[in-house]
Amino acid sequence: MNRSCFKKTATIAAIACAFATGAFYQNSMELSPVSHAVAQQTSKKAELPDFTKLVEENGKAVVSIKVSKKGGPANFHGNLKGLPKDKLDELRRFGFPFPDFDNDKPMPMPKRHGQGSGFIISPDGMILTNHHVVEGADEIKVHLSDDRELPAKVIGSDSKTDVAVIKIDAKNLPTVRLGKSSKVKVGEWVAAIGAPFGLENTVTSGIVSAKSRDLPSDQFVPFIQTDAAVNPGNSGGPLFNMDGEVIGINSQIFSTSGGFMGLSFAIPIDLALQIKDDLVQHGRVHRGRLGVMIQSMSPELAQGLGLSNSKGALIAQVEKDSAAEKAGLVDGDIVIEFAGKPVTSSSDLSRAVASAKPGSEQTMKIVREGKEKTLKVTLSEAPNEDISPAAQEQAKGRLGVSVRPLNAEEKKQYKDGLVILEAEGAAAAAGLKAGDILIGVGGKKISSFEQFKKAVDDAKSILALQIIRDGQRSFVAVKLDQDKKEAKPAK
Repeated sequence: MNRSCFKKTATIAAIACAFATGAFYQNSMELSPVSHAVAQQTSKKAELPDFTKLVEENGKAVVSIKVSKKGGPANFHGNLKGLPKDKLDELRRFGFPFPDFDNDKPMPMPKRHGQGSGFIISPDGMILTNHHVVEGADEIKVHLSDDRELPAKVIGSDSKTDVAVIKIDAKNLPTVRLGKSSKVKVGEWVAAIGAPFGLENTVTSGIVSAKSRDLPSDQFVPFIQTDAAVNPGNSGGPLFNMDGEVIGINSQIFSTSGGFMGLSFAIPIDLALQIKDDLVQHGRVHRGRLGVMIQSMSPELAQGLGLSNSKGALIAQVEKDSAAEKAGLVDGDIVIEFAGKPVTSSSDLSRAVASAKPGSEQTMKIVREGKEKTLKVTLSEAPNEDISPAAQEQAKGRLGVSVRPLNAEEKKQYKDGLVILEAEGAAAAAGLKAGDILIGVGGKKISSFEQFKKAVDDAKSILALQIIRDGQRSFVAVKLDQDKKEAKPAK
């Protein structure tokens, strides 16, 4: 019994001594291994970015954009037109909506809907978004964070950079702060806010993966690449830096599945604001034009031309009577600098020229036969394929088409005319469709939208149009909708 008590007493004393020793060791070292690990975890946690303040300050200025487009008639014949009427009637009884091929009437298509994001840049309701979000929309509604839903109109839209400006009628709205995309650094944290799949004010984060990224379909935009999750519906939404400033407009993703795969691309805000200013002031974007065909250098080409590196834009062809020809450029010249900025690839030159104002004089450095040379060029203006939304809507009034001017290549082929962007109503019923080249109205050649609009306004019940489709010319008679003709006041 006494021995047992002694063992218990000795054990308790040993434990007490161990605790005392441990306490003394801890006090003398001031930090135990356990507390050191906890401190490391706390330190790492503190280094992670906190987006709560950013979202609180900017979330209310991010909007959801809903668009709808009228469904015009469609000629759905395919390989079914030869089926006997009794067979078609039998299929219709089972719910297949086949048109009446005997009457050859177009089948009405349902209204189409789309959705995207945007952000407010002025208290009176100016909003930046993507061109592809609002393109061809007949109705645009903006859903605000306070649950108001307001109609919007397009101030201007630019397909080449995928930037659009829309406006809602409101006051004292929250706005975002705009940053400088030129100051963005690869590796810095960013956050995207938008409405992926219609889920409004969704916040995702990531880092800047790369800058000045070239995409095959976009020669005018040096994209900011990120790994922030962006999905359908995020288009047009803002990309923020950690200071809560917008540095880009989320525009595209690379995906083989249709969803996010870690590669997102945003339009730099510096470029977007430049486009915005032109759209607000002029309704279109004015771009400089050099008048050359260019290609990027390759190591093989550089070696063949006796150059030490493959940087620069190679002039493959100079257009006759162009700004380039007047400045003295010739085939084979290599542009290495434009307006004081280095040119390392063909896309660098395209962007620099497009950003310069038409009529401005710019300095170029070229390499010709191995020697550097400086030239001055006065830029001409690039043709604009985007006409104002107001002009498109006027064209739709009676005839039901929206059009654009011919671009440089089309002018070489057709000389004069307009390209039909979309056809609905009377035009679609007559068989017109997107891509047709409209060269004559009422027996007269046309070369401008103003001529076209006047001819449509002056027409009575039927208008004869001359078009080119697949290289073939033909005339089409369009029965106009009299109800849409503008009413005149009674005298």
